[in-house]
Amino acid sequence: MNVVKEINKINQLELDLGVSGASWHDEYKDSAYIFVGGIPFDLTEGDVITIFSQYGEVMDLNMPRDKETGKRRGFAFLMYEDQRSTVLAVDNLNGATVLEKTLRVDHVKDYKQPKIKGEDGEWVEPDEQSLNAKPQLVMDDDDAASDSSASTGGSIDPEDPMRDYLIAQRKEAKALKKDKKSKSKGKHKDETPEERRARKARKAEKKSRKAAKKASEGAVPHVEIPGTTTTLDLVRPALMVATLEMPTDPRQVGEVGGGTDRANARDETN
Repeated sequence: MNVVKEINKINQLELDLGVSGASWHDEYKDSAYIFVGGIPFDLTEGDVITIFSQYGEVMDLNMPRDKETGKRRGFAFLMYEDQRSTVLAVDNLNGATVLEKTLRVDHVKDYKQPKIKGEDGEWVEPDEQSLNAKPQLVMDDDDAASDSSASTGGSIDPEDPMRDYLIAQRKEAKALKKDKKSKSKGKHKDETPEERRARKARKAEKKSRKAAKKASEGAVPHVEIPGTTTTLDLVRPALMVATLEMPTDPRQVGEVGGGTDRANARDETN
């Protein structure tokens, strides 16, 4: 009771002085745990979470029990998701009366998780942070039955105000998809194995013709110039490639360059 009064006294002093900025709570800014004492023995872990969750999301709760009798010992260590929730809980619930008992709520600076039994039976420090009170995302029945999160759109936050609408939308979309699939199956349900093979063959042939047509449309038509290896691109002239090779036949040389030679000869005669 003395601790409860002391905490309330400090809080009241800060209010009277109008302290802004630094506060005695800042000493515990690195810890999201609080100590809760004076818990009525009739309260369960769920009851404690319900009381303290009004100031933040509870992530972990440790309510020690007597090793011999298994009864609760009347105190607990509680962790919030947001450290700032510890300040609200201490300021508002310290000294509160629950079932005729006064709660003591205070910060915990260095909380150590309870030891667990290892493989060899010895008590050891846990490797991971305990989050036994972390809320679980609720999924509707259709989502839970599906293995693909992509088809269901993932889990829905139970506190989402649109949760019921989203679930209804997913059920409707899934029903439409299922109905469409059943119609597709029913269309060919009376066909024989030979008809099924013929249908698949026609489908494969149609697919191959479409691929061949697409490939032919992508080809670039061109024309070759006789007597040379020149190739003209008729579709993209800017990318034309012309490679000339001198012919080895003397008559071809005359044919290719004769025009210039005869013109030079006429000039010399004149």
